[in-house]
Amino acid sequence: MSLYTSATLGPIFTVDKALAMHYLIRSFLVWLLFIPLAIANGALRDLLLSPALGGTTGRAISSLTLSLLILGLTLLLVKRLGVDTRAGYLTVGALWLVLTVLFEASFFVLIMGHPMDELLADFDIFRGRLWLVVLAAALFSPLLASKLRQR
Repeated sequence: MSLYTSATLGPIFTVDKALAMHYLIRSFLVWLLFIPLAIANGALRDLLLSPALGGTTGRAISSLTLSLLILGLTLLLVKRLGVDTRAGYLTVGALWLVLTVLFEASFFVLIMGHPMDELLADFDIFRGRLWLVVLAAALFSPLLASKLRQR
């Protein structure tokens, strides 16, 4: 089987496997840049925001800041993804969403040693936890950035 073999995904479209892998690798490499942003953002939250404003407010501001950082980085690099369709941008976003959740769970629970209950508390928007905004940024920033870059 050649690297350039196409796969048919139902009656709607055909995917060139090599091209799809190329997009996935580029998307993954861009996502890797989110990690140092998130770590720096978390450090600023713990060192400055939370002590000055309280834990809930510090976390909320930190979540909004990280969301803007993700969108800003995506704006800078969206053209490098090589994607040019709405479905492609949403696929990249879905990949980033899954990678972000997997990384957060692994880092938070396995590396930092926090209990899973504490991680799940970050999804409680009614307690001022805005982690869902970060996940929405990961999901929708490729599409939004592509629209903003078209202007």
